[in-house]
Amino acid sequence: MPFVNVNTNTKITKAQEIAVKSEMGKAIENLGKTENWLMVGFNPEMPLYFQGSDAPAAFVDISVFGKSSDAQCEQMTAAVCDIVEKELGISASRTYVKYSGTAQWGWNRSDF
Repeated sequence: MPFVNVNTNTKITKAQEIAVKSEMGKAIENLGKTENWLMVGFNPEMPLYFQGSDAPAAFVDISVFGKSSDAQCEQMTAAVCDIVEKELGISASRTYVKYSGTAQWGWNRSDF
């Protein structure tokens, strides 16, 4: 039940969306989750400033059902930064990754 929301101040092509989505499907295993439950969203070309600059930047917000360990998050952050850099051309040094875990997650008219 993870949701990965990729926010950038750059354009994202359909081909880039598909590539990022596919790579996130593999990377999410770092958190003990599978692509079968993964939802990925994109918010391209949003106003986003980092260190006072509007140079290409990304904010990747990852929500999961339950809690991930520090080690899992560390591995996922490395993977996310690699994906964003490779597929979107945004430097890892201009990418933030945020994690949120929750005990309540609903799907298909009920909660897990």
